[in-house]
Amino acid sequence: QVQLVESGGGLVQPGGSLRLSCAVSGLRSLRSDDYAIGWFRQAPGKEREGVSCMSMNEGSTTYYTDSVKGRFIISRDSARHTAFLQMNSLKAEDTAVYYCAADRSDYKTSLDYDYWGQGTQVTVSS
Repeated sequence: QVQLVESGGGLVQPGGSLRLSCAVSGLRSLRSDDYAIGWFRQAPGKEREGVSCMSMNEGSTTYYTDSVKGRFIISRDSARHTAFLQMNSLKAEDTAVYYCAADRSDYKTSLDYDYWGQGTQVTVSS
């Protein structure tokens, strides 16, 4: 059974930082990094949107939505089957439930990922 478990969310002041983690288990693959990783978010009353994605095979290809470029960094520790989203210079508009997702494709920016975590709340407020 595939499981993705996010952690690291919370309340932070504007300008602050958070690091989200996503532990992936249950994916059978010959390689420990044989899946694409994506981070998505959904704010109240809004549709879920893609935040950042990383390709399989050591993450040679990455994507960031325009609103987080230069502030967020996606990474992965393949040996530990864990993905990360470092979020810096946080703004109130970053407030949302953040989800990580995994997909057996090489790289995907759309929302139709195979597996999803339960989400973690990020609130940016003074």
